[in-house]
Amino acid sequence: QVQLVESGGGLVQAGGSLKLSCAASGRTFSNYAMGWFRQTPGKEREFVATINWSGSSTAYADSVKGRFTISRDNAKNTVYLQMNSLKPEDTAVYYCATNSAVRTIRTYYSTSDYPYWGRGTQVTVSS
Repeated sequence: QVQLVESGGGLVQAGGSLKLSCAASGRTFSNYAMGWFRQTPGKEREFVATINWSGSSTAYADSVKGRFTISRDNAKNTVYLQMNSLKPEDTAVYYCATNSAVRTIRTYYSTSDYPYWGRGTQVTVSS
């Protein structure tokens, strides 16, 4: 079965950086798009970034554009989220997710596009 395990979260001061990792197993990682989402208590899970199966195409939420970078290493079955210039409003549990469509050109923004999820990693940005 597909398993996704996030790591790299923690406490950081505003303006600082963190790099999240998500290790995938259970199927051919390089065939599928990956996404990062985040959620705070009482709010819906929101889209942060996505990357296609080859890494040639990425997309970001407006709130993180220019500060966050999604990347993947298909040889290591891992997707990353480099987060720079962090703000207190970036505080959330961050989840990685993977799609089920093989090598598509579509970009996936909705939680409903991702059937497989990790358990999340907490990111806290202090002011």
